[in-house]
Amino acid sequence: MSLLIIYGCADNPPTEEQPEQFITILGIAQDAGFPQADCLKEHCQQFWEGKAKKRHVVSLGLTDQSTGQNWMFEATPDFTTQLHQLKKTSGNDDLSGVFLTHAHIGHYTGLMYLGHEVMGASEVPVYAMSRMKSYLQTNGPWSQMVAMENISLQELRSDSTIRLTPSLSVTPFLVPHRDEYSETVGYRISSPNKDVLFIPDINKWHIWEKDITEEINRVDLALLDGTFYDSAELPGRDMSEIPHPYVEESIRLFENLPASEKSKVMFIHFNHTNPLILDSPERRKVEKLGFKVASEGLTIRL
Repeated sequence: MSLLIIYGCADNPPTEEQPEQFITILGIAQDAGFPQADCLKEHCQQFWEGKAKKRHVVSLGLTDQSTGQNWMFEATPDFTTQLHQLKKTSGNDDLSGVFLTHAHIGHYTGLMYLGHEVMGASEVPVYAMSRMKSYLQTNGPWSQMVAMENISLQELRSDSTIRLTPSLSVTPFLVPHRDEYSETVGYRISSPNKDVLFIPDINKWHIWEKDITEEINRVDLALLDGTFYDSAELPGRDMSEIPHPYVEESIRLFENLPASEKSKVMFIHFNHTNPLILDSPERRKVEKLGFKVASEGLTIRL
C-alpha cells in the first residue's frame, strides 16, 4: 500500500494544486488545549511570553472539493477557530456534518457554537453512536439544540460504513476508553485511493480486541493517541486513572515494524505536558525513529 502524500501545513503552504479530497489537521492537543488553564509551568509560560503558539484541541477537517462539502471530526472548545480554518483551507463555506468520538469535554462541547446563542444553525448533521446520541438528547444544553433543530442527530453503528459522497466514506469502530457518558469510537476515513485511521483516545493498545499493528497495515496513515509521552509526565498523579498508550510504549510496540509501516504512524492528541506538542528534542527523536508527529494546519491528500 502506497504511502500517503502530505502536501502542506500552516507554516509551509501547499505549492501544488489542491487535491479533490483531503484531510486538514485542525488541532493536535488533548481536551484542555495548550496552554492549559492555570498551568504555571515553564512550557505554558512560553505561550504567555510569546515564545510558543497556541495548540488547539484535536480535530480533523474532511473536504471533498468535487461536491463542495466539508465535515469536522470532533466539536472542540476551539470550534470557532477550527471552522474558520476548515472553510479557509477548503475555499468553501459548507459544513455538511460533525462526527463525534465520545463525550469527554474536548470532543463534543464545541457543539454549543451551533446553538441559537451563536450560529443558530439549521439541522447540521451530528454523527454519534447510540449512547452519545442519547446523552445529547437527554442533557441540556444539547437537548435544546436538538429540540430547536440546530443539530440533527445521526446514529452510527460500529463497523457500519457511512458513504458521504461518491469519493468519501467513514467507518466508526469501538475502542476501549473511559466511557462514563458514552461509548468511544475511532474512525476509518476512506477515499478510492487512501485510508486513514483516526484514534485520538484509547486506554491501552493491548486491551483492544483488534491488533493495532494489523490495523496500521490496512491503512495509509494512522493518526494515533499520543496523549502522554511517558509514565513520569504527571508527578503526583495516579496515571492508571487516566490510561493512554504512552508514546514510548507505542514506539516499543512498533519498533520492529518495517520503515514503510512506521512512517504511517502519526501521533496526535497531546497533553500540554507532552514535549511533542512543541518543537523539542523528543519530537525530533520520534521523527528520527521513522514516525510522524502531527502539526496543526497539515493537509493530507486522500
